[in-house]
Amino acid sequence: MGKCTIDHTLEDVEQKLAEQSAFMPRELVMEVGDSLSDDADQTYLNEVFHLLKKYDLADEKEREHRNEKLKDVAK
Repeated sequence: MGKCTIDHTLEDVEQKLAEQSAFMPRELVMEVGDSLSDDADQTYLNEVFHLLKKYDLADEKEREHRNEKLKDVAK
């Protein structure tokens, strides 16, 4: 995943999470959802958005990698 110069809003990230949630472990969806708030910083929002982007198209190994990264950043 390359660097993106677009800043994603909280609403963008929440929408992307909703779109990808059917492809993700339920616990992870809840953990990421709980970590999103109005005071989330821009770096966090951008990182989560890009981990969720095209999640449904990723192979199993890539999904596992993204799951671990999402768990780490959602703490």
